[in-house]
Amino acid sequence: MPRISYVNGRYEPHSDAMVHIEDRGYQFADGVYEVCEVARGFVVDMTGHLDRLDRSLSELRMAWPISRRALEVVIGEVVSRNRVRNGLVYLQVTRGVAPRDFLFPTATRSSLVVTARKIDPAVNANKAEAGIKVITVPENRWDRVDIKTVGLLPNVLAKEAAKAAGAQEAWFVDTDGNVKEGGSSNAWIVTKEGVLVTRPADHGILRGITRTTLFEVARKLGLKIEERPFSVSEAKAAREAFISSATTIAMPVVAIDASPIANGHPGSVVLSLRQAFFDVAEKRSA
Repeated sequence: MPRISYVNGRYEPHSDAMVHIEDRGYQFADGVYEVCEVARGFVVDMTGHLDRLDRSLSELRMAWPISRRALEVVIGEVVSRNRVRNGLVYLQVTRGVAPRDFLFPTATRSSLVVTARKIDPAVNANKAEAGIKVITVPENRWDRVDIKTVGLLPNVLAKEAAKAAGAQEAWFVDTDGNVKEGGSSNAWIVTKEGVLVTRPADHGILRGITRTTLFEVARKLGLKIEERPFSVSEAKAAREAFISSATTIAMPVVAIDASPIANGHPGSVVLSLRQAFFDVAEKRSA
């Protein structure tokens, strides 16, 4: 069965889907996006993702391409048409098509693309069982990483550097030596006292939707959380480390810059968070 994508009001075969050459997302990275997990036939945490989409659009003074309720219907339809029971759904909004000019166009409708694809849940389960490795890289992105824009070239380069080093993620580090976040994830550690630590979600990092749900998971498990900066050296000396995102949930980190974390194996805290996540997260039928 061929994949089906939604592009500006039309459901089309994925191989035929296209946007205009003067779409501002293509020419200026003038757009935002969201990625939702699809698990066991449910779209996970859709409300949080659409709330964040609304904030991103507002920060860039960009209009919704269709109503929020209509977008919810489109998301469900794309997931359904692609028969995705486990995987992800991707939505992207750009300022639309207009003659190339740095100034905002005055009479352009926002463009919308929605796609979905299957992912075998065993893939991430196997990764979680083994854990992943991360490297650290200097922060070189613009200051507004709290807006989920499609301008991701620094993230791409960081993740390519991680791959070249035999790792699976890169953590951006600020000038004070503190970890900010990953190329496509939020960063966490667990102290020797069992306290979860993650950087405050101010304008310096993206406020992850999975990160937010993990706060509720931790509360239900009776775990304490501190929102504060942590250094690379503190992370390397931690009891556990992990990342979170819609596509990885809570993924154990077993080495940072080739230095093993604790005994070099996934820890019990992150695995308990991972196991409890689905029951706590919001679930919408596709």
